[in-house]
Amino acid sequence: MLHAIIMAGGSGTRFWPASRSATPKQMLRLVGDETMIRQTSSRFGALIPPERRMVVTNRRLVDGVREQLPDLPAGAVVGEPCKRDTAPCIGLAALLVTRVANDPDATMLVCPADHVIPDDDAFQDAVKQAESLINESPGRIVTFGIKPSYPAEIFGYIQRSERLPDSGAPAFKVARFVEKPDAKTAAEYVNTGDFYWNSGIFVWRASTILDALRERQPAMLEHLELIVDAWNTPDRDAVFDQEFTAIEGISIDYAVMEHATDVAVIEAPFEWDDLGGWQSLTRRLGADESGNTIVGKHLGFNTEGSIVRSSDDHLVVTLGLKDCIVVHTPDATLVASKHDEESIRKVVKELESRGWAEHL
Repeated sequence: MLHAIIMAGGSGTRFWPASRSATPKQMLRLVGDETMIRQTSSRFGALIPPERRMVVTNRRLVDGVREQLPDLPAGAVVGEPCKRDTAPCIGLAALLVTRVANDPDATMLVCPADHVIPDDDAFQDAVKQAESLINESPGRIVTFGIKPSYPAEIFGYIQRSERLPDSGAPAFKVARFVEKPDAKTAAEYVNTGDFYWNSGIFVWRASTILDALRERQPAMLEHLELIVDAWNTPDRDAVFDQEFTAIEGISIDYAVMEHATDVAVIEAPFEWDDLGGWQSLTRRLGADESGNTIVGKHLGFNTEGSIVRSSDDHLVVTLGLKDCIVVHTPDATLVASKHDEESIRKVVKELESRGWAEHL
C-alpha cells in the first residue's frame, strides 16, 4: 500500500518574525487559506487516506500538528527529540510503516511540509506514475524534477540521462544529483536543458530505503531499529531519546541518493514552489503596479518593489521605501533590504545568543 510521510521538522528561520519555534513556516498561512502542513496533507486526497499518513516533526510541535491535522490518528504524528536531518527521519518512518503498521511491502511517498503545489489532481497522477515505475523495478527510487525557469542558486539540481518508457509525464534515468551551485554553474545547467531543480519529493519501497541505509549507514539503522523495537513498550520515550540523540545527522541526499544506481526522475507535471523566504511571496501572490506585495492593512507612498506583511487590524504605513521587506507581528517587527534577506538567519542566531527566547 502507498503511505505518505510528511517531513515537518524545519524551523523556517528566513520567515522570522512570523515563523517561531512554536509556529514555524509549515504551521503558518503564507499562501492560500490553509497552513502549509494542512495543504500538504490535503494534497493526498483519496489516493492516500488519513490512516496511511504520517508526520515526522520536532517533539515540541506534536500537539500543534495534531491540532492542524485532526483527521490523522494520534499515533501518526511522531516527535523527534532532536534534529538529525532527513535520513534518520525517513529511516524511522520506513521502520514504523513496515513493522509497527505491519506493511512490509509498503511504498512511501516522502514530502516536505512546506511546498506549494496548487493542482492536487496533477500531483496525484504523478505519484501514480511513480508507483508504476517502481512496480516495473521494485528497487527503484523515483523523484520529481522541476523544470527550471531561471538559474536558481537556492535549489539542488538533478541531471537526467536516457528517457524511460512512460505513460504519463516524461521520465528519465538520473545521471547525478548536484548540490546548490553558484550563479555561473546554475546558468550552465539551465542552458543545457538536461537539469531539473530537485523537488525533494521521493517515492520508493520502504524496504529499498532500509536496505540502502543498512548498506551505507548501518550505525544509524541500528539506533533506529532499537527505537522501533521499544515503540509499543513503556520504555519507548527513554529509548527514543537515547538512541536518536546518538545518531549522527545526515541528509537523505548524502546518505542514499548520491550512491543509488536505479533512480528515475519524472518531469513534474504540476506547478511547484519551495517557499524559501519572504521574497517567495511575490512569486505566489503577485505584485501591484508599483511592484509591491502586500498582505494585511497597508498604506504606501513612494513605495516600490517591497513586501509588506501585517494583519488586518494593524496598519503599516511606508514612505519612500524601495526593495524592502516589512513584517509586523505583535511582539516583533522586521524591516530589511530585499537584497539582504539571507541575513535574517543572523538575526535569529543573535536573538539566541542574547537569550531573547520570547522573540524566538
